[in-house]
Amino acid sequence: MHHPVRPIPMGQLLLCGALIVTMSMGIRHSFGLWLQPITMAHGWTREDYSLAMAIQNLVWGAAGPVVGWWADRSGAFKVLWSGALLYALGLVGMATTTQHLGFVLTTGVLIGLGQACSTYTVIFGVVGRNVTLEQRSMAMGITAAAGSFGQFLMVPVASLLLHNTDWSSALLILAVTALAIGPLAFGLREKRFASGAVAVPGAGTAGTNMSPQTAGQALKEAFGHRDYLLLTAGYFVCGFQLAFIGVHLPSYLKDHQLAPQVATTALALIGLFNVLGSYAAGALGARVRKNWILSSIYGLRALAMLLFIMAPLSAWSVGIFAAAMGTLWLSTVPPTNAIVAQMHGVRHLSMLGGIVFFSHQIGSFLGVWLAGRLYDFTDSYQVVWWLAIALGVLAALVNLPIQEQRQPGGRLQAT
Repeated sequence: MHHPVRPIPMGQLLLCGALIVTMSMGIRHSFGLWLQPITMAHGWTREDYSLAMAIQNLVWGAAGPVVGWWADRSGAFKVLWSGALLYALGLVGMATTTQHLGFVLTTGVLIGLGQACSTYTVIFGVVGRNVTLEQRSMAMGITAAAGSFGQFLMVPVASLLLHNTDWSSALLILAVTALAIGPLAFGLREKRFASGAVAVPGAGTAGTNMSPQTAGQALKEAFGHRDYLLLTAGYFVCGFQLAFIGVHLPSYLKDHQLAPQVATTALALIGLFNVLGSYAAGALGARVRKNWILSSIYGLRALAMLLFIMAPLSAWSVGIFAAAMGTLWLSTVPPTNAIVAQMHGVRHLSMLGGIVFFSHQIGSFLGVWLAGRLYDFTDSYQVVWWLAIALGVLAALVNLPIQEQRQPGGRLQAT
């Protein structure tokens, strides 16, 4: 019989979760700064670099459901340690390999696997199992917001490293930094039953309405659920937009003769305002329908991009755009994961959230690679901007009809 266990203390849960996401997402957020140094050093095209980044996003997404199933089954501890080691090895490869295939295998595959093991899918599974229904959206918002601060912090750090050492040494320093994810995993170690399954906190916690569903049954139910599929489709657009802007914005600005500091400041501003947006989305999710929040975010992103490409380009317009996009950047994450938890419970949250995130990463693959491909073909990013705007409008419409609660006759109660 499964006996209730004490959940991880809230402060410890949020602190360790946020610091891990700070490392994993913060390092990733700086990769756009390496596009030109690496392509110039190796004589590669932007598509060559973009392909490795695109594969990184795709591997991250494809591994997400499997990593999520592993974390749901045995806890986040081993998963996070694996993430720390894979991430560090991938960064070492990114710094040292001179062949494009090796670059793709390390920067693409190894770092992608490392990210799958150390980012939101895994962390939100732990959060979902250890807080109450009433606390869930807010706790996810706090974790995302604190993790967003890492993006604000790591871009200037990466820029400083690039200015004070060569680009490969800077990556090796980041590889050592990524190893810090491992020790932080001790703070998210969940109690286990004798069977080895994760023990879910009992009375008054998120685990109260646990279902005996197997992973296969949960998958079958999710894929037969219209609103889960709509949520998954909308998240594709989020990935496309963020990956395109995150990797290609520095080069877009440099192409228009803006100083390198403008790009660094823009990425840092995205990270800073991301803190505000992620927290606000999590807090609003406790009061407003989360699908309305998502629809608003996608619509506002489309508007921000439209105004940005129509206005004269300057350091001020870039700063305003970065602040606007930063507010809308990862603010999709808390409501999306909270909707999955409400519709399907928390027992398989990492796995089902991982599938939604896979759709996000397919979008990321296309956003990064297609931007590089179209740039090399047209010598401009203009087509990609318009595509990102159109997809934003589509995602805003797709999220409107989503119902957060379980449909009548569903196997699970909303937990």
